[in-house]
Amino acid sequence: MAATFGRRLRKGAASTAVAALALAALTASQAPGAAEARTGNTTGEPTAPAGDTPIDGGSPYYTDLPPLNSPVKPGGSPGTGGPAATGPAEAGIPATVLDAYKKAEARVAQSDPGCRLPWQLLAAIGKVESGHARGGAVDAEGTTLQRITGPQLNGKGFAMIADTDHGVFDGDTTHDRAVGPMQFIPSTWSQGGPDGTGWGADGNGDGKKDPNNIYDAALGAGRYLCANHRDLSVQSDLDKAVLGYNPSQDYLNRVMSWLAFYRKGTHEVPDGKGLLPVHRGGTGSGRDVAAGAGPTPGRTTFPSPRPGTGHGDGGKDTGGKTTEPAPGGSKPGGGTPGGKPGGGKPTTPPTGPGPSKPDPTKPPAKPAPVTALERLGAKDLTATAGEDFAEPVRVRAKNADGKPVAGVPVEFRLVGKTGARFAGKADHVTVLTGADGIATAPKLSAGDQAGSFTVRATAVGRQLPPADVRATVKAEPAPEPKADALARTSDKELTAKAGTSFAEGAVEVKATYQGKIAAGVAVTATMVTDDPKQPVENDKGPYFADGGTGAATGGAAGAAGAGKGSGTDGTKGTGTDADKAKPVRSLTLKTGADGLLKLPEIRTDGQTGTFLLRLTTADGAVLTVKLTVTA
Repeated sequence: MAATFGRRLRKGAASTAVAALALAALTASQAPGAAEARTGNTTGEPTAPAGDTPIDGGSPYYTDLPPLNSPVKPGGSPGTGGPAATGPAEAGIPATVLDAYKKAEARVAQSDPGCRLPWQLLAAIGKVESGHARGGAVDAEGTTLQRITGPQLNGKGFAMIADTDHGVFDGDTTHDRAVGPMQFIPSTWSQGGPDGTGWGADGNGDGKKDPNNIYDAALGAGRYLCANHRDLSVQSDLDKAVLGYNPSQDYLNRVMSWLAFYRKGTHEVPDGKGLLPVHRGGTGSGRDVAAGAGPTPGRTTFPSPRPGTGHGDGGKDTGGKTTEPAPGGSKPGGGTPGGKPGGGKPTTPPTGPGPSKPDPTKPPAKPAPVTALERLGAKDLTATAGEDFAEPVRVRAKNADGKPVAGVPVEFRLVGKTGARFAGKADHVTVLTGADGIATAPKLSAGDQAGSFTVRATAVGRQLPPADVRATVKAEPAPEPKADALARTSDKELTAKAGTSFAEGAVEVKATYQGKIAAGVAVTATMVTDDPKQPVENDKGPYFADGGTGAATGGAAGAAGAGKGSGTDGTKGTGTDADKAKPVRSLTLKTGADGLLKLPEIRTDGQTGTFLLRLTTADGAVLTVKLTVTA
């Protein structure tokens, strides 16, 4: 309550300044050489808020700025309701993407009303990060038609982040890349946040958290922006939230420019028809779809900044300037950032002798197309429920000459009813083939559901036969019953004469585990010596009749191996087969459903005295029973 009350106090003092500062940022950022004057960051040094990890790892971003004229024509009204707003093309936001921004605002307003997240802020970040998912190139569920990834975060001009998602989200198994329309780092998406469970969210209610889905990504971004009890109607909190995405003053200025622009009004355009940004800032190659994935509908590929442009000079903020002109010469809505329209001169290629430099405006030569996917390793995989498959699924992309093809996006998809999942609980992942043409699927967990399914590998964007691997999940073996205590059901002394048997059913025990009946427990019964420290199986005295020794052989002399004598039932024993067989003095039986175990008939030989019967279980239960044999 105190935090909300404090926000309200700050809001009253800052609401007027917010609009003025946003407009000032818009104007100043488009004036060549103009100084930026902002509250909440008087030092001029962009700093991510404490405890936050920049979402995109400082990756490149689009530096296009909005036009100076208002998106709404005179007489029109910004916002929703009434006839659709019209105006500059830059004010158009693809329908599905716009819907995702607004729904994220509504969800956050319910869970964190004190944050006061405006959907226009999500739109501003989405514009700068990915051009609204490449102009709205998403399917009906809001998932990008092709993956949008930033450069490899390998420490060369960007953060150094080793792979954390096994390539599930970004297709890179060595380092992480910012991914999706809101450019989340996989580790931030899955492992970030105050509780370590990630900023990922399920914005479209499909039960998955996918950074490549605009509904999920927009909601995750909204919650990230609202972290640390921020009130985004307060300028300093707003600055910290945006700097949490990319700790660059230039980045902050551009996001604020688009925020101010979108607050004046927007209009909806069809998916795939959104206006694409053309200028990039930062270091590296910027946002790209997965290599080899084919063109995205409505997407234009632009050249990467040359070394030394954007933030390539050791991370120094250059104001987002770039020497790389867009095809056609200028950006939408006017000239280049920080310069006059049409003022940049194209680079003239050398005409004299010497090696010629490659033309950065021309796409690199494409490798020979892939014509087949070859399955590697076992055709069938088996794992036990609850465990991981020991061997990963691998395929090799080959061209018509049988040579490996690198950079081919291969989708591994689980086909059939199964609880198996790749890392991140994904049922499909896309991985790029390496220099050897091999794509290796991430670790596959068997799940808890027994049965068979197929792991199907396909080359994305290519009509090729799939490579299938059959996978089987075996049911987890039922755990062995346990018993931690054994007790006799009778306290009657056990006595028999030499050469006879103890009373039928004389030894009956009950097994329990933690005080409850233990059914089906294996109990080992052994006639042992009387050594208290290390009892071993006895070689004389009582033995078990049902242990394969045959029928009784008669008197004491006969039981000792004399050969013949009178049996207890008055019959004559031959003393042949029974006498030759070795008496069994150890056997293992299982308790019944009632936890009871009745030992088979116990016979005696010619030895007299006190003998020990020891009963044990695998869980450490021990019971010793005395057997007395008289003459």
